[in-house]
Amino acid sequence: MSLKKGNLVKVIIGKDKNKSGEIIEVINRLNKAKVKGLNIVKKHLKTTKEKKGGIISKENFIHLSNLKRIENKKDKTEKKRN
Repeated sequence: MSLKKGNLVKVIIGKDKNKSGEIIEVINRLNKAKVKGLNIVKKHLKTTKEKKGGIISKENFIHLSNLKRIENKKDKTEKKRN
């Protein structure tokens, strides 16, 4: 199973179980992916000259074994053509 950036996936285990989203980043050597809007964590940032500090929310990585690919209509039409 090869998951790539832009694929639609569904989380099958964890705190975001049964939620779905689009992959925005993949790290193949660690078998992890970031999914848009899922696995949100709070990060505390220190104030710097360029950036304002505070608590921000951002997506964290999810292991690929916890994701299931959702078939798109585009995928089904490509299979029929071949």
